[in-house]
Amino acid sequence: MRQLNRLNQYQRLWQHSAGQPQSTNVADIARCCFCSERHIRTLLRQWQACGWVEWQASSGRGKRGLLTFLQSPSTLRSELMLQQLDNGHPQHALQLVPLAPEQLSQLLQPFMGGQWQNNQPTLRIPYYRSLDPLRPLMQPGRAEQHLAQQVFAGLSRLSGDDAVPDLAHHWQVSDDGLSWFFFLRPQLRWHHGEVVTAGQLQQRLLMILASPIGQRLLSSVKTVIQAHALCLRIDLHTQDNWLAHRLASVPCLLPHPDNPDIGAGPWRLMVNSPALLRLESHGWYHATHPLMQAIEYWIAPQLFDPGLGTSCRHPVQIAIGAQQDLTALQPVSQRISLGFCYLAIGERAGLSPAQARHIMSLVHQSGIIEQLPLEEGLITPSREMLPGWHIPDWQPDPDIILPGQLSLHYHLPVELHAMAAKLQQLLATQGCELTLHFHPEKNWQDYPSLAQADLMMGDRLIGEAPMFTLETWLRLDPMWPILSGTAGWKALLAQLNDLQHHPVLEQRHQQLKALYQQLMLDAVITPLFNYRYQVSAPPDVEGIRLNAWGWFDFSRAWIPPPVDIL
Repeated sequence: MRQLNRLNQYQRLWQHSAGQPQSTNVADIARCCFCSERHIRTLLRQWQACGWVEWQASSGRGKRGLLTFLQSPSTLRSELMLQQLDNGHPQHALQLVPLAPEQLSQLLQPFMGGQWQNNQPTLRIPYYRSLDPLRPLMQPGRAEQHLAQQVFAGLSRLSGDDAVPDLAHHWQVSDDGLSWFFFLRPQLRWHHGEVVTAGQLQQRLLMILASPIGQRLLSSVKTVIQAHALCLRIDLHTQDNWLAHRLASVPCLLPHPDNPDIGAGPWRLMVNSPALLRLESHGWYHATHPLMQAIEYWIAPQLFDPGLGTSCRHPVQIAIGAQQDLTALQPVSQRISLGFCYLAIGERAGLSPAQARHIMSLVHQSGIIEQLPLEEGLITPSREMLPGWHIPDWQPDPDIILPGQLSLHYHLPVELHAMAAKLQQLLATQGCELTLHFHPEKNWQDYPSLAQADLMMGDRLIGEAPMFTLETWLRLDPMWPILSGTAGWKALLAQLNDLQHHPVLEQRHQQLKALYQQLMLDAVITPLFNYRYQVSAPPDVEGIRLNAWGWFDFSRAWIPPPVDIL
């Protein structure tokens, strides 16, 4: 961008005198801007034409003239950013961002929240990290999983505890439960306008089935057949009444088979760079259309510096709005996450049932979770795994002796650093030295040292259909075979396979609840704490309601147009 280069050179000259008038000449200005005298004369003419400076030259070689600054670089950057945004080039606008956190905060905040650009409503959200490519089969991050559901569609989708139609408008199951027929909506379109065909969806489903995750999640599936131009037939090895739920889960969302960035969901992915993610409304979407034209994540880690007093806080507590709106920002929606951070004790630890129960009771009865050095209101200690799934009410046994050494392996989120340190101190009081091993990822996939773990800590995300999510956790997470051992894992899979045969959803729920309560009674796993999800917004952004992922439904958010209403 030539404008950006021109502005950067202007800022160098401005900083040389802190914006005060200068008695100078062309040669000195050229040295300050690291360019030739010929080029600086061109720049001076351009700056004067734009109203940036007033240059009163003196005749004669080497004579000094008077340079007066008329505009500050920060003002010019803001104006140039607004021009780029009005022209529909947010990625160019972000190139204008300076690196200093205090400058970044001052410059970006006026563009946050709800904005009307060229009569198109746009919602901009500051975010603390770059976002991974949206690949449904490999999405450990909470934000990425939420975004994948905005961009891609599946044959079905989750709603509450149940699975409902999506790309398929209806499905039927054969009397023996081994053949499922998914009837596709007519006139489905991919984001680039191409008609969605049953053959394309079949091709993508076969790709999922061939993946390691697909082989475990869809282990009951035998074949996927295109029975008709608008019908897919899925044949099973064994009955699986979770199949519609499985096809609605994030790993089974369906990108275009030839382009993994193209989907058929309500939002089209336009940009996903280290500085910006931009979604635009999909005009051919088959269900209710979004009320916004665009959603943008502006990746600005510096905005999360608590010393700046910005509206950005912890990633589970989203704030949408400009710096000048901070006093008006109010929590418009909040909830306790169904997902939880957990502590698990594996078979490798060699603990007796009494020793394992003693550790679990120490964790919950010692108060260490309440004492974690975290921001107030961020977490709440768990007393149940899901509503009604209470943890055992054990008390520590003073006669229990723990092993001299144990190892704890844990992964993100970062709050588990504080939990690991507290647990290490707690077990030291019991004569047990706890060695800590941190895995800097969001799950246990591809972690080579998992088999050496005695204790494990991690985070279990739960979105829609929490009971189905916990069934899937048992099938997919590589932690469970390690925790259970060979015989225990075989028995656990047999229970899951028996559970999926029940046609009544409530029966499956009751059996799964009993399975998890037994795991908690056996001191295999316990929830530690839940997050307090919160989203705050200024008064001019409507329709913000938290969903189970700790985000909000992008398609229901809207910005009132700037009109006077009597």
